[in-house]
Amino acid sequence: MSLINAFDDKKIVQEVYNNDRLKRYSLFFFGVLIQAIAFNVFILPSNMAFGISGISVVLKQLFGINPSFVILLANVLLLIASFVYLGKTVTSKTIVGSILYPLLVQITVFLPSMINLGATEPVIIALSGAVLYGIGTGFVFKTGYTTGGSDVLKQIVSQYGKVSVGKATVYVEGVIVTSCLFVFGWQSFIYSLLSLYVVSFLTDKVILGISRYKTFQIITDKEKDVKQFILNQLHHGVTILESKGGFTGDKKKILLCTIPTKRYFLLKEGILQIDKKAFFIVTDTYEVRGGE
Repeated sequence: MSLINAFDDKKIVQEVYNNDRLKRYSLFFFGVLIQAIAFNVFILPSNMAFGISGISVVLKQLFGINPSFVILLANVLLLIASFVYLGKTVTSKTIVGSILYPLLVQITVFLPSMINLGATEPVIIALSGAVLYGIGTGFVFKTGYTTGGSDVLKQIVSQYGKVSVGKATVYVEGVIVTSCLFVFGWQSFIYSLLSLYVVSFLTDKVILGISRYKTFQIITDKEKDVKQFILNQLHHGVTILESKGGFTGDKKKILLCTIPTKRYFLLKEGILQIDKKAFFIVTDTYEVRGGE
């Protein structure tokens, strides 16, 4: 009996997250800390609004509400929504980050008073915040976890609105960034749009490469198990191609699968958990059409 059928494909995911826990948790904490520092030192003073943090910036300006409280409250509500609409498995990877991020935002709130940016150009401050935040987000995603927030909302919109994650991101972030225009004006609006692009770019760059998607070509003796893992745990389609070894002449099947870059870690480690001798190639994919 194959490994995956012996103990359920869900356990493959658990095995992936159990490997190198200390290293992954350290990287996760470091990534969230960078995000919090970037928010307090650069993003909040620049009045940039994107993601759930952006909502807290807007509400602080309008009502003087503590940003960390807004982020915490929004994350808790989105955790509940995630549990209801996305399920326990997805939500479990979001809980710690959803609580840790607003906590670190509150802990690092003193930093702006210690860092004198002087007469630094506003655009430099905005870009610096975006760069730091993007790097921190990349570290977080690289561990297989998230800090919740708008990522949860995007998944819900994608799943129940029957649109791609890319389109869901445009809808969600579009509403948040537009609120910045009405509250802070054109300069903050433009900085927010620019920063959102930089964050997205650097997040993917830190994880692996610069593309939004990765395409896997997998050759394994446990083809059915890997296929089941991709379909059931990553919820992505798989194309099976017939192949023939150039030297041996052996007939093999190639599993072809394209996934978002942030899911690269889970698929790579999942394949190795199922079949340590699996051969696979990962390539950057810059555009995906159809199949949504």
